[in-house]
Amino acid sequence: MSDAVLREGPLSGARIAVLIESDYYEPEISYYRHRFAEEGARVEFLTRLWGESELTFTGHEFGAPFTADRSLEEVDPRAYAAIVVPSGMVADRLRYTEDPDRLAPAARLLRWAMAEPAVVKGIICHGMWLAASIPQSVRGRKLVCHNNLVGDVRNMGAEYVDQDVVVDGDLLTARTGEHHHLFARALIELLLERRAGR
Repeated sequence: MSDAVLREGPLSGARIAVLIESDYYEPEISYYRHRFAEEGARVEFLTRLWGESELTFTGHEFGAPFTADRSLEEVDPRAYAAIVVPSGMVADRLRYTEDPDRLAPAARLLRWAMAEPAVVKGIICHGMWLAASIPQSVRGRKLVCHNNLVGDVRNMGAEYVDQDVVVDGDLLTARTGEHHHLFARALIELLLERRAGR
Protein backbone atom coordinates (compact mmCIF):
# COMPACT_ATOMS: atom_id res chain seq x y z
CA MET A 1 0.00 0.00 0.00
CA SER A 2 1.26 3.46 -0.83
CA ASP A 3 2.14 5.59 2.18
CA ALA A 4 3.52 8.49 0.16
CA VAL A 5 2.06 11.87 1.00
CA LEU A 6 -0.21 13.09 -1.77
CA ARG A 7 0.08 16.67 -2.86
CA GLU A 8 -1.92 18.73 -5.27
CA GLY A 9 -0.42 18.43 -8.71
CA PRO A 10 -1.15 18.11 -12.39
CA LEU A 11 -2.26 14.48 -11.94
CA SER A 12 -4.49 15.08 -8.91
CA GLY A 13 -7.38 12.65 -8.95
CA ALA A 14 -5.58 10.10 -11.14
CA ARG A 15 -5.03 6.59 -9.82
CA ILE A 16 -2.09 4.47 -10.93
CA ALA A 17 -2.05 0.72 -10.22
CA VAL A 18 1.29 -1.03 -9.84
CA LEU A 19 1.35 -4.83 -9.61
CA ILE A 20 3.49 -6.28 -6.81
CA GLU A 21 4.81 -9.67 -5.69
CA SER A 22 8.01 -11.04 -4.21
CA ASP A 23 11.36 -10.50 -5.92
CA TYR A 24 10.37 -6.97 -6.88
CA TYR A 25 13.11 -4.45 -7.68
CA GLU A 26 13.18 -2.18 -4.62
CA PRO A 27 14.57 1.00 -6.24
CA GLU A 28 11.84 0.88 -8.88
CA ILE A 29 8.91 0.31 -6.53
CA SER A 30 10.13 2.94 -4.07
CA TYR A 31 10.52 5.44 -6.89
CA TYR A 32 6.99 4.87 -8.21
CA ARG A 33 5.53 5.21 -4.73
CA HIS A 34 6.95 8.70 -4.32
CA ARG A 35 7.37 10.04 -7.86
CA PHE A 36 3.77 9.59 -8.95
CA ALA A 37 2.53 11.05 -5.66
CA GLU A 38 4.64 14.15 -6.34
CA GLU A 39 2.43 14.77 -9.37
CA GLY A 40 -0.72 14.32 -7.29
CA ALA A 41 -1.55 10.79 -8.46
CA ARG A 42 -2.65 8.10 -6.01
CA VAL A 43 -0.51 4.96 -6.34
CA GLU A 44 -2.12 1.63 -5.41
CA PHE A 45 -0.18 -1.61 -5.27
CA LEU A 46 -2.21 -4.61 -6.40
CA THR A 47 -1.51 -8.29 -5.96
CA ARG A 48 -3.17 -11.65 -5.69
CA LEU A 49 -4.02 -11.99 -2.01
CA TRP A 50 -5.02 -15.68 -2.02
CA GLY A 51 -7.86 -15.03 0.45
CA GLU A 52 -5.66 -13.11 2.92
CA SER A 53 -6.30 -9.52 4.00
CA GLU A 54 -2.69 -8.62 3.23
CA LEU A 55 0.58 -10.22 2.18
CA THR A 56 4.17 -9.15 2.75
CA PHE A 57 6.63 -9.66 -0.09
CA THR A 58 10.40 -9.37 -0.17
CA GLY A 59 12.50 -7.46 -2.65
CA HIS A 60 15.05 -8.99 -4.98
CA GLU A 61 18.09 -6.83 -4.25
CA PHE A 62 17.95 -6.26 -0.49
CA GLY A 63 15.16 -8.49 0.81
CA ALA A 64 13.18 -5.39 1.82
CA PRO A 65 9.61 -6.15 2.93
CA PHE A 66 6.59 -4.68 1.17
CA THR A 67 3.05 -5.23 2.42
CA ALA A 68 0.15 -5.11 -0.02
CA ASP A 69 -3.53 -5.23 0.88
CA ARG A 70 -5.32 -4.54 -2.43
CA SER A 71 -6.53 -7.52 -4.42
CA LEU A 72 -6.07 -7.28 -8.17
CA GLU A 73 -9.08 -9.60 -8.42
CA GLU A 74 -11.41 -7.16 -6.66
CA VAL A 75 -10.63 -3.83 -8.33
CA ASP A 76 -12.42 -2.15 -11.20
CA PRO A 77 -9.64 -1.63 -13.73
CA ARG A 78 -11.59 1.26 -15.28
CA ALA A 79 -10.85 3.25 -12.11
CA TYR A 80 -7.17 3.58 -13.06
CA ALA A 81 -5.52 6.00 -15.44
CA ALA A 82 -2.60 3.56 -15.77
CA ILE A 83 -1.70 -0.01 -14.84
CA VAL A 84 2.00 -0.80 -14.45
CA VAL A 85 3.61 -4.24 -14.64
CA PRO A 86 7.02 -3.70 -13.00
CA SER A 87 10.37 -5.39 -13.52
CA GLY A 88 11.93 -8.19 -11.52
CA MET A 89 10.15 -11.50 -10.96
CA VAL A 90 6.77 -9.90 -10.20
CA ALA A 91 5.22 -10.87 -13.55
CA ASP A 92 6.53 -14.43 -13.39
CA ARG A 93 5.04 -14.93 -9.94
CA LEU A 94 1.72 -13.31 -10.88
CA ARG A 95 1.26 -15.38 -14.03
CA TYR A 96 0.96 -18.57 -11.98
CA THR A 97 -2.38 -20.32 -12.46
CA GLU A 98 -3.63 -23.43 -10.71
CA ASP A 99 -5.39 -24.56 -13.90
CA PRO A 100 -3.16 -24.37 -17.00
CA ASP A 101 -6.31 -23.97 -19.13
CA ARG A 102 -7.30 -20.75 -17.34
CA LEU A 103 -5.50 -17.42 -17.31
CA ALA A 104 -4.01 -16.24 -14.05
CA PRO A 105 -5.99 -13.36 -12.51
CA ALA A 106 -3.18 -10.88 -13.24
CA ALA A 107 -3.10 -11.97 -16.89
CA ARG A 108 -6.89 -11.48 -17.09
CA LEU A 109 -6.46 -7.98 -15.65
CA LEU A 110 -3.76 -7.18 -18.22
CA ARG A 111 -5.85 -8.64 -21.06
CA TRP A 112 -8.72 -6.37 -20.08
CA ALA A 113 -6.44 -3.34 -19.78
CA MET A 114 -4.78 -4.00 -23.14
CA ALA A 115 -8.22 -3.90 -24.78
CA GLU A 116 -9.10 -0.59 -23.10
CA PRO A 117 -7.49 2.41 -24.83
CA ALA A 118 -8.52 4.76 -22.02
CA VAL A 119 -6.08 3.03 -19.66
CA VAL A 120 -2.34 3.49 -20.17
CA LYS A 121 -0.46 0.22 -19.89
CA GLY A 122 3.11 0.35 -18.63
CA ILE A 123 5.28 -2.77 -18.86
CA ILE A 124 8.95 -2.69 -17.94
CA CYS A 125 11.73 -5.25 -18.33
CA HIS A 126 10.60 -8.79 -17.43
CA GLY A 127 7.09 -7.50 -16.85
CA MET A 128 6.43 -8.63 -20.42
CA TRP A 129 6.28 -12.20 -19.06
CA LEU A 130 2.74 -11.45 -17.91
CA ALA A 131 1.69 -10.98 -21.53
CA ALA A 132 3.11 -14.37 -22.60
CA SER A 133 -0.23 -16.13 -22.16
CA ILE A 134 -2.11 -13.37 -24.01
CA PRO A 135 0.17 -12.81 -27.04
CA GLN A 136 -2.65 -11.29 -29.09
CA SER A 137 -2.56 -8.30 -26.74
CA VAL A 138 0.88 -7.19 -28.00
CA ARG A 139 0.75 -8.58 -31.54
CA GLY A 140 1.76 -5.82 -33.95
CA ARG A 141 2.65 -3.40 -31.15
CA LYS A 142 6.00 -1.60 -30.93
CA LEU A 143 7.75 -2.26 -27.66
CA VAL A 144 10.99 -2.84 -25.80
CA CYS A 145 11.75 -5.40 -23.10
CA HIS A 146 14.74 -6.93 -21.34
CA ASN A 147 17.26 -8.32 -23.81
CA ASN A 148 16.51 -11.82 -22.50
CA LEU A 149 12.90 -11.54 -23.71
CA VAL A 150 13.47 -10.21 -27.24
CA GLY A 151 12.88 -13.63 -28.78
CA ASP A 152 9.73 -14.05 -26.70
CA VAL A 153 8.16 -10.77 -27.80
CA ARG A 154 9.01 -11.46 -31.44
CA ASN A 155 7.37 -14.88 -31.10
CA MET A 156 4.34 -13.08 -29.65
CA GLY A 157 4.14 -11.04 -32.85
CA ALA A 158 5.32 -7.74 -31.36
CA GLU A 159 7.76 -5.40 -33.07
CA TYR A 160 10.86 -5.05 -30.89
CA VAL A 161 12.35 -1.54 -30.88
CA ASP A 162 15.91 -1.15 -29.59
CA GLN A 163 15.35 1.88 -27.35
CA ASP A 164 15.30 2.32 -23.57
CA VAL A 165 11.68 3.54 -23.55
CA VAL A 166 9.05 3.02 -26.25
CA VAL A 167 5.59 4.59 -26.47
CA ASP A 168 3.07 3.00 -28.82
CA GLY A 169 -0.21 4.80 -28.24
CA ASP A 170 -1.57 3.60 -24.90
CA LEU A 171 1.31 1.13 -24.37
CA LEU A 172 4.52 2.25 -22.68
CA THR A 173 7.45 -0.13 -22.30
CA ALA A 174 11.00 0.13 -20.97
CA ARG A 175 14.08 -2.05 -21.26
CA THR A 176 15.12 -2.79 -17.64
CA GLY A 177 14.28 -1.95 -14.06
CA GLU A 178 17.21 0.43 -14.05
CA HIS A 179 15.30 2.54 -16.56
CA HIS A 180 12.43 3.06 -14.09
CA HIS A 181 13.07 6.81 -13.82
CA LEU A 182 12.80 7.23 -17.60
CA PHE A 183 9.75 4.99 -17.64
CA ALA A 184 8.07 7.00 -14.86
CA ARG A 185 8.78 10.29 -16.60
CA ALA A 186 7.32 8.97 -19.86
CA LEU A 187 4.25 7.67 -18.02
CA ILE A 188 3.68 11.02 -16.35
CA GLU A 189 4.08 12.85 -19.67
CA LEU A 190 1.66 10.47 -21.36
CA LEU A 191 -0.96 10.94 -18.64
CA LEU A 192 -0.54 14.72 -18.75
CA GLU A 193 -0.97 14.73 -22.54
CA ARG A 194 -4.16 12.71 -22.18
CA ARG A 195 -5.46 15.00 -19.46
CA ALA A 196 -4.70 18.10 -21.57
CA GLY A 197 -6.44 16.54 -24.55
CA ARG A 198 -9.75 16.15 -22.76
